[in-house]
Amino acid sequence: MSEDILVNITPQETRVALIFQGAVQELHIERTLSRGLAGNVYLGKVVRVLPGMQSAFIDIGLERAAFLHVADIWEARVRGLSAAENQQAIPTPIEKLLFDGQPLMVQVVKDPIGTKGARLSTQISIAGRMLVYLPQDNHIGISQRIENEAERELLRSKVQQLLPPEEKGGFIIRTMAEDASDTDLQMDIEYLRKTWSSITLLAKSRPAPTLLHQDLNLAQRVLRDFVDDKTTSIQVDSRENFQKLQEFAATYTPSVNARLLHYTGERPLFDLYGVEAEILNALSRRVPLKSGGYLIVDQTEAMTTIDVNTGSFVNGRNFDDTIFKTNLEAAHAIARQLRLRNLGGIIILDFIDMENVEHKTAVLSELNKALLRDRTKKSVSEFSALGLVEMTRKRTRESLAHILCETCAVCDGKGQVKTARTLCYEILREVLREAKQFNPREFRILASQAVVDLFLEEESQHLAMLGDFISKPISLQVETMYPQEQYDIILM
Repeated sequence: MSEDILVNITPQETRVALIFQGAVQELHIERTLSRGLAGNVYLGKVVRVLPGMQSAFIDIGLERAAFLHVADIWEARVRGLSAAENQQAIPTPIEKLLFDGQPLMVQVVKDPIGTKGARLSTQISIAGRMLVYLPQDNHIGISQRIENEAERELLRSKVQQLLPPEEKGGFIIRTMAEDASDTDLQMDIEYLRKTWSSITLLAKSRPAPTLLHQDLNLAQRVLRDFVDDKTTSIQVDSRENFQKLQEFAATYTPSVNARLLHYTGERPLFDLYGVEAEILNALSRRVPLKSGGYLIVDQTEAMTTIDVNTGSFVNGRNFDDTIFKTNLEAAHAIARQLRLRNLGGIIILDFIDMENVEHKTAVLSELNKALLRDRTKKSVSEFSALGLVEMTRKRTRESLAHILCETCAVCDGKGQVKTARTLCYEILREVLREAKQFNPREFRILASQAVVDLFLEEESQHLAMLGDFISKPISLQVETMYPQEQYDIILM
């Protein structure tokens, strides 16, 4: 089955959609003002050690102090022991390893989410396309997705032969390395060692807290992490960024270059593939199923619940058959919604009650099958006594709703509205869309006070850039009666 990747780039944000069998499966959004931190390496400073929690708060220059647990301190592990032995061994107490004011090199392993600060580790890992470099380790590991034992041993010996005799540090061989040539692997090794060398040099010359290494931007990570043999094309709608990605691909991912395409169509790329509509659907509680049934998705701080309902579906031979077919369809829809919305943590699935044990087994099997394409670590339990399926999905970044929406002050936190910044970017896209179809003398934006204020302050540069690009003046007008999500664009 083929997969297409769409990359929509504007000065304010990058959006990526993964299209499989004509449907959007994943959405990734990275804003220029709030890039993700996972993978970044910092020289931090210990601000508080908490012996009771066996953890510490580290200042890495962010608004909130980041969190480091003793289990994530590499020096606390016993060298030479296996991972299983290290888990059973009693770690050195954190108060004997860290002290207030101590400079410490750390890496962000989980972005700040909600009110929680970033999660840190002192074990540094630098990702390349085919390898992950572990400068403090000394073994060569292999991705669990490479299951053939002969292939695993061949890859391990190949990497070992390419390493210089004095090499200090270990590597994890990624799935991408299965068909890699020696030249590709050698280039990856050299890139990773050079990156680590620059990190260590900076750490010796900069005061804490300071950023030592920033992970690749979203568009570059697409080429490194998302593209595989099933990927047919990577379409980019920005000429400047397309050229930059070509240069990046030529250096680090040469096999991808032939599939990298510059989209030059009249219609916006995301409109052409229906992605904008999918984003709106992914922010809705109700998800319709083709059969007439539907899902209700409720996301809370503690967990996410997904309820399956038959709705108007009555197409089975009997009621049990109707329930079974709805649940089978829902299993695929749930797997897609988890990826699309990037839902993580504890997830409770409330399928329609089934008495037939074979039906339960078939639905659970279909759910696990649908989840196979999900790159995120997850685990799924059996049906509970209450007929619920409990599952977990690793939470590595904010969900789509948390990125695009904020708690509504009007409804006291019971619902959500798009942020003023989200609306600014939506308006900029709409003006660009209108400019391609019409030729007015001027564009006038009518919006709420919050949206206009943002256009006059932080987003003024992006508004001016758009005006220069379309060669038309753009004016702003506050409509005090407009709620935050309402706006109009008047063609003068």
